[in-house]
Amino acid sequence: MSILRPHLPDAAAFAARVQRQAQAGYRLAGFRHDRQWQGLIGFRLGENLLYGKFLYVDDLVVEPSSQNGGIGKSLIEYVRKYALTVDCANLVLDTGLYMPYAQRFYYRQGLLAKGMRFVESLNGVNNA
Repeated sequence: MSILRPHLPDAAAFAARVQRQAQAGYRLAGFRHDRQWQGLIGFRLGENLLYGKFLYVDDLVVEPSSQNGGIGKSLIEYVRKYALTVDCANLVLDTGLYMPYAQRFYYRQGLLAKGMRFVESLNGVNNA
């Protein structure tokens, strides 16, 4: 996850944040090969007036040496199937405007760009 979220200083900070987020429904799934994590996906369920019941992907990362091997596709498919089993109407995620390869990947997975997110840092730290 440090590849995607380098602002987290160490494994302890990562674990503490995941534990806090888990209290609000965050889940983490991944793919391991030879006891090494090759890909992770963090997600949660939500509901709002725009999407109805939805599954939101907070984090998706694949180890650079394992990219283009189908791991990201498998992780997206995993959460898509899970979302259907809990009657979600939509699968939603955000990606940075500066990430054209990620955007191409998401298009290939059947996700379409529907909007733009606006963010204001309230503590002076830009994590995205």
